[in-house]
Amino acid sequence: MRREETFFPDQELVLVYIAKRLREARKVEDLFDAHSLDYLVEPDRYRGGVLFVRELIGAFFYLPEAAVPHGREVLSSAGLKPYEPDNPA
Repeated sequence: MRREETFFPDQELVLVYIAKRLREARKVEDLFDAHSLDYLVEPDRYRGGVLFVRELIGAFFYLPEAAVPHGREVLSSAGLKPYEPDNPA
């Protein structure tokens, strides 16, 4: 279920996915809702492009630390690549 930041007062939130398109963000929301995961989504900037690198805005999805393994499994099983801090994509 999509939550506000105040819902997670004492929990460490971990970035698990960056949606670059609205359709992709809706898919992630539907997946997390279907699996009863509480998540935070916020717009933020990322750098994209190959020849012409530019700043773009995407939907950044965060999960509580305890839910990260399940959330990554849900994303992977749907054919989405979870965000990895060592390998930002």
